[in-house]
Amino acid sequence: MEFIKKIYCKYENIINYLIVGGLTTVISTTIYFVSVNTFLNPNDGIQLQIANILSWIGGVLFAYSTNRKFVFKSEEQNKLKEGCKFLLSRVITLLLDMLVMYIGVTALNVNDKIVKIISQIIITISNYIFSKMLVFKNNKR
Repeated sequence: MEFIKKIYCKYENIINYLIVGGLTTVISTTIYFVSVNTFLNPNDGIQLQIANILSWIGGVLFAYSTNRKFVFKSEEQNKLKEGCKFLLSRVITLLLDMLVMYIGVTALNVNDKIVKIISQIIITISNYIFSKMLVFKNNKR
C-alpha cells in the first residue's frame, strides 16, 4: 500500500488529470452519442458537427471546474483571465476534434463512434498539454 501511495504522490497531477479527463470524456461522449442517437443525424455533415459542438460544450463546462480544483489546484484570483485561457485552449482542441471527425467520418467514411473515441484520446492528451503549459502554468503542480 505504501508503494501505491508513493506512486500517487509522485504522479498525482497526471493521475488526477486522467481521472478528470476520463470523466470529461464520458460526459462529452455521452452527450455526443445521445445527440446522434436521438435528434441529430451523423451522416449529415452539419448535424455531425452540431453533435460534436454540443458534446464539447458539456465537456468544457465540467473540465474547467474539475481541472481547476482537483488537478492543478489553481489559486489564480483572476478566474476570468484563467477561464478565458482555458476556453481558448479548448477552442483550439475543438477545431482539432472537428478536423478529425471530418476526415474520419465525412472524408474516409469510418464509423462516427469509432472516430469519436479516437478523437477523444487525441484531444485528452492535447488538453493536458495546453492546460499544463498555458492555462495553469503558474501553479505549483
